[in-house]
Amino acid sequence: MSGDCPCGSPHAYAACCGPLHDGTAPAATALALMRSRFSAFTLGDTGYLLRSWHPRTRPADLELDDTLIWRRLQIVDTEAGGPDDEEGIVEFRAQYEHHRRRHILHERSRFTRSPDGTWRYLDGEIS
Repeated sequence: MSGDCPCGSPHAYAACCGPLHDGTAPAATALALMRSRFSAFTLGDTGYLLRSWHPRTRPADLELDDTLIWRRLQIVDTEAGGPDDEEGIVEFRAQYEHHRRRHILHERSRFTRSPDGTWRYLDGEIS
């Protein structure tokens, strides 16, 4: 993919979420992982979504709904999740379209750092 990154950052995909998706760079923070996961949803990259999910809570497989069109990510708040943290929380709102109607997913996602230093999505609370 070329052009703007789907996560909404001011960077091009190749300099933002692309290296995380192709495995050439790890997410440095929980927020970076959250943004890369949103981009993966917009691009239908189930492989990355599963790889970035904590093994304890990861489903065996993942089928994305092709009728959902992810439009925009808004970060509401973050707690910890920095380069030196072991855990972090990212609260976000994701706008999507389903059957030509707009919706918003509001979630507080929990992230944890694996023993190898890699950030993983643990779970989330949808409100």
